[in-house]
Amino acid sequence: MTSYLRSWLYSGTSAAEPAPPTVSTLLTISPPASDEDDGEDTETERDNDLPPAFPSLNSAQRVQSSRIPSILTDSQLMPPPPMPSLAVRQPGVSTARGNSLAVPPTTTKPPLKPSKKSGKVALAPGHSPLDWAALKASGTDLRGVDSLMRIPPSVLKQHRKRDDAWSAFNGKVYNITAYLPFHPGGEKELMRVAGRDGTKLFAETHAWVNLDFMLDSCLVGFLIPEPPDSS
Repeated sequence: MTSYLRSWLYSGTSAAEPAPPTVSTLLTISPPASDEDDGEDTETERDNDLPPAFPSLNSAQRVQSSRIPSILTDSQLMPPPPMPSLAVRQPGVSTARGNSLAVPPTTTKPPLKPSKKSGKVALAPGHSPLDWAALKASGTDLRGVDSLMRIPPSVLKQHRKRDDAWSAFNGKVYNITAYLPFHPGGEKELMRVAGRDGTKLFAETHAWVNLDFMLDSCLVGFLIPEPPDSS
């Protein structure tokens, strides 16, 4: 009887107590092995997504830059700049240097008077460089000789008049009679070389002029040394 009551008491107590809550179990689903490997590779590639080294690690530029620079000697070093004149000046002593505060000599001397001589003269109408080119192309005989000659200085000296002027330039003799009124410097300047070799004067005044092209239609011969006297 006692055992029956004890079992009935315990069974009533257990029925009155609430049952403990049931906790649902979370299931973890793992991805396939192939997908997991791909994910790890992707994360690794993102972590290594860095710019490449420049220059590359095995390049010649990086090898040269990694060398230890040599120490220059005193003779190889750049000399220091000169000291400014204000740092070494002495009170009461004037210096003749260009950076002084003295008036430059160009402002103390009177300006030079302009020269009356002009490099060019006013040519007569119809005597421009274009007119000279047209005269050469017209076929007019500007030489005055039938064939080219060997001309010694004694023969060249005989042609020094305005109506018969010859001159030699660079070993070639030209009849400059027709070119006298076309000369930009005037007839008087060109007559200075009439009857003689004008190579030196031509080089000093306008060596840039193409003389061979300008006087090609006036060529009469070539300058030769004076032959020895046969007597």
